[in-house]
Amino acid sequence: MAVLNDAKKAVALVRKAVDARRAHREVRRTLAAAGPLPAGRFRVAVYFADGDVNMYQMRQWYRPLQRLAETWPVVVMSRQATGARALLADGALPVAFVPEVRSIEAFLREQDIRVVLYVNQNTRNFQMFRYGRRWHVFINHGESDKMYMTTNQFKAYDYALIAGQAARQRLERALWDADLDRRTIEIGRPQADHFAEGIALAADDRTVVLYAPTWEGDRAQAAYGSIRSHGEALVAALLADPRFRLVYRPHPRSGVVDPEYGEANVRIVRAIEAANAEDPAAGHVYDDGPDLGWQLAAADVAVVDISAMVYDRLATGRPMLITRPVSAEAEVDTAGYLGDCEWLDGAEAARIVDAVDRLAGDPDASARLESWVRHYFGDTSPGAPSARFHAAIETLMERWEDWAARSSS
Repeated sequence: MAVLNDAKKAVALVRKAVDARRAHREVRRTLAAAGPLPAGRFRVAVYFADGDVNMYQMRQWYRPLQRLAETWPVVVMSRQATGARALLADGALPVAFVPEVRSIEAFLREQDIRVVLYVNQNTRNFQMFRYGRRWHVFINHGESDKMYMTTNQFKAYDYALIAGQAARQRLERALWDADLDRRTIEIGRPQADHFAEGIALAADDRTVVLYAPTWEGDRAQAAYGSIRSHGEALVAALLADPRFRLVYRPHPRSGVVDPEYGEANVRIVRAIEAANAEDPAAGHVYDDGPDLGWQLAAADVAVVDISAMVYDRLATGRPMLITRPVSAEAEVDTAGYLGDCEWLDGAEAARIVDAVDRLAGDPDASARLESWVRHYFGDTSPGAPSARFHAAIETLMERWEDWAARSSS
């Protein structure tokens, strides 16, 4: 079995290398056909060092960045060919392909980049940090109480744009000697201003349940995924009840570490296909598309794992259940919302219909939810998060001008 697994890994690595070379050629051709980016146009860049497997981290920022670009034109600096290929195919933002350090330097000579935004903690971010006289700003790819959100890597950035008071308190507990008052700026969740765009579900009396599990994780402490422990049972129960419409959106990395987790994901997708074939009016959805947000706005109830999806849903102020990890080693920060949320244990997954009905008729749960929404995101009224995001960038531009003036005097 070990020899077979090693052989599969070797084949996968070869295929990955071949695809990377192909992507490199395709990106070069596409960019050559489009012509060079206008020199001196951009002052805001998003640095993205990942390939296409982590494009979900970029895509959730498209709409807020497009809105920002109306004031401050935004370009994506892409390091990997498969990531650049996906970015170019999406066409949401201008792309600079900078696979080598010398191409970064050439790009920076052509553009007056003053603010560099980072959506993740890729180790190659360090290669960009070497360039001073610009702000390096961590914007993350979601708000959550996972261990990822309190890493000491926050200190590597000049600034971090955070969601609200919960994020600030979380960092205060975890980081020593961090100047959070100056180096963090609260912006809420600007993506939430765009969540309702693109909803395309049938308008009927079915209760829409979003099930959005995360991946299995790469270590026991981060094993939050529920597809194997909860997923198949709760999906079967919802598909069997004609009162419900299921929207299933698994994490795009589901099964990359644990093949059995990936196989369970495939079985769920097939169950949805079979249910729709039996009753086309059911309209159950398996969603693996690039757009994230409409699912959160469309769902009457959401079932999510410990992940950024908890907090994206929280930003809508609507009911949800959190799957309790079955791994005893999984780290759960109960100092915040997870200490007061509505849990769904693995043993209760088959009784998901009862759990949804209970939640819908619980006014105390609604009141608790409203309080936590304010704590995590502040003002969530339409347009408020976007306004704070734009104000944060404006503040950083003003600070850049101030430091540039000091340096030249």
